[in-house]
Order: sequence, then structure tokens, then C-alpha cells
Amino acid sequence: MKVIEFSRYGIPHEVCACIEIDDLGAPEKGSIIVSVIACSINPADLLIIEGRYPGPESLPSRLGIEAIGDVLAVADDVKEVSPGDRVLLLDRQNWAEKVSTPASRVIRITKKLDPLQAAMMKVNPPTALLMLSDYVDLKPGDWVIQNAANSAVGLHLIRLAAQRGIRTINIVRRESAVAALDSAGADLVFVDSEDLAHRVRKEIGDSHLPLALDAIGGSSCLHLASCLSKGGKLVNYGFLSGDPCMITPLQAIVSSITLHGFWLVNNLFQGSPQKVEDTYSEVTELILAGTISAPVEATYKLEQVQQALSHAGRGGRSGKILFTPNLEYDDCLLYTSPSPRDRG
Repeated sequence: MKVIEFSRYGIPHEVCACIEIDDLGAPEKGSIIVSVIACSINPADLLIIEGRYPGPESLPSRLGIEAIGDVLAVADDVKEVSPGDRVLLLDRQNWAEKVSTPASRVIRITKKLDPLQAAMMKVNPPTALLMLSDYVDLKPGDWVIQNAANSAVGLHLIRLAAQRGIRTINIVRRESAVAALDSAGADLVFVDSEDLAHRVRKEIGDSHLPLALDAIGGSSCLHLASCLSKGGKLVNYGFLSGDPCMITPLQAIVSSITLHGFWLVNNLFQGSPQKVEDTYSEVTELILAGTISAPVEATYKLEQVQQALSHAGRGGRSGKILFTPNLEYDDCLLYTSPSPRDRG
């Protein structure tokens, strides 16, 4: 049986390997065996391998934050799921042909979902959903600003905001990313710069801009803060630059800008099981309705781990990279949902 693991921290495609291990036996008490259909390469996976994100306590360790699969076998005491059920895997060692996991660490999902979209639903959709809802009571006509807007979270947020009548200001790091965001339904798109606040306010005037979402940190975080209305909230959810989040004393004291951190582990998984179930039910409905989806650039088999991780770490990609250990491609749509503008 194939699994991916790493034994030291470093450049992902240099320190990860696909290895053969013994096949899994019968599930232990409270556990199930799952055949992994598809698993994404999430930015957090890459940061874990580089040693820049909370990860395993010891090495070597297996990898993979996001995955879906079909249940192959269940222990006698397991009643929540049955063989043949499709499940979202909540633990972090999913880059494998099969996994053994507690039944309490999966969520049943419908087979109506495109498997690649389902394999990317654990992290990015609820991140966008909760950040848009949990910090500010946004009203139709309000503005939200975000950086890394061409990421999967960014695309989800554009579509969720449009559904609610909220307008988005979307910041990217290169001019070539602008057209795709326009097509996705973005209201305004800017390339990041020192004078971002001036350019934003030239477009929106004194309109209410109470929420900024930062995936980068450093000076990009500072630029977002400079755009916010008085009393605005700046939410950091990413490590992309590796630099500390920045706001000025003037922004904090005079403009009452506050900085918050978002981590799905804290903001969702430490809540009640019912909140987790309800959140993924909502995400499922949003995907099925075509409201949200994430583009896919390429898929790889586990034994192509070096090529896959090298591809995932490349700048300028147009979509996500996934492993597909046990995927029948006839069941896969490989779609990108229509933008809000296309749907009228």
C-alpha cells in the first residue's frame, strides 16, 4: 500500500517520498478503513513540510490535511457509517491509498458531489464562509477587502459575498491575475502597492468597508488596514509572506482597527459537533448549487509526489493540485462553476 511521508523539514518536493507499507488489517474498535479517492495539496501542507505551520510532534510523519474516500470496512461497534459510504476525512494523514481512522473523525457526504471539489471542501469553503459571517454583521452594499484574492478562499469569498449583496475589493500580486477575478464576479481588483488605500478610496469614496481578510501578512496586511473604515476588523488567516502581521499605532488607536486571527481548528473544529455538521451541510449545498467551486490545474498519483509538490509550489498557477489515489475519472466533472454574473 502506498503512502506519502516526510522525515525532515525542508523543500517539499525534496523531502517527501512515496513509500510502500503493509496493507491495513481489520479496523480496530471505533475505527473504519477508507479507500482514499482524492486528496488536495493545501498551502498549509506545504508549510507543515517546511516547518512553518503547526504539524506533527515527531518525524517521520505522513501527510495530507484534506481528502475524501469510500468506506471499505467498519469495526463491529461502529454505527455512524457503513461500507460504501463516501466520507470527508478530518484527520491529517490522508496522502495514502487507504487510511484507518476513528469513525468520529469523518463526515458522511453525498456522492452527488464532484470528487475533486469534495476533496477540497474541508478547509477553504468553510474558511471563506465563517470569515464572512463571524466577525462583522455585514449588510448588503457593504464592502469587504481581501488579498490573495485569486486563491481558492478568495474565489469562494467573491461568490459568497455576491450571493449576499456584499461587494468585494480584491488584491492580487500580479496584473495577469486580474482578468480571471473579473470573470469570477469580483467588483474591484487591484494589484497591491503602497498607495492601495488612495486607489481604493478613489473608487468607493466614503462607502462602508468594515472587514479585511489577510492571507499574506507583512506589508500587504498593512495595506489592507489602511483601507478600512473606522472601527474595521482585519482578520489574518494565512502565512504566505512569512512576515508578521502589521498595523500602525495610528490605525489601532485613532481608527480603532483591530487585528484578529482565524484558524479553522479553533473557529470550527473546537466548536460543537453540530456546528461542524451544519457547516459542511451548507458547504455541500453551495457546491451542488454551483455557487462555489475551485479550479483544478492538475492531478497526480501518489508515486508522482515530487512532480506534484513541485507543481503545487509554483507561482502563477490557475488552479489546485491534487492526488488521486483511487479516482475513476468518469465520475469526475473537473468543472469550474459559473460566476454570479454568468448566472444573472
